[in-house]
Amino acid sequence: MGIFGKNINNYIDEFKAEEDTVLVDVREADEYALGRIPGSINVPLSDFARIEDEVPDKGTRTFVYCFSGGRSDMAASFMKSKGYTDVTNIGGIVQYKGILES
Repeated sequence: MGIFGKNINNYIDEFKAEEDTVLVDVREADEYALGRIPGSINVPLSDFARIEDEVPDKGTRTFVYCFSGGRSDMAASFMKSKGYTDVTNIGGIVQYKGILES
């Protein structure tokens, strides 16, 4: 952990260790197809209203990410406005140190 707290890599370690946590990539489908964090689901910010279909339990621990952290910040705010209680913007895939799947 850095001096400023957790980063995307710390959150991905938590995601891998916790069965009921959901990892949401809010980048567009073409970006997602180029490379994504294993185990993530794609709900593009441009179609984010469907998050309630993809993650129906508003108490589910949910991590959201994008390329650099901006879109995931908007997505996390949207989810909180819809009543989700355990949502974390974990930042951007650009800082992820693991292997991507495509």
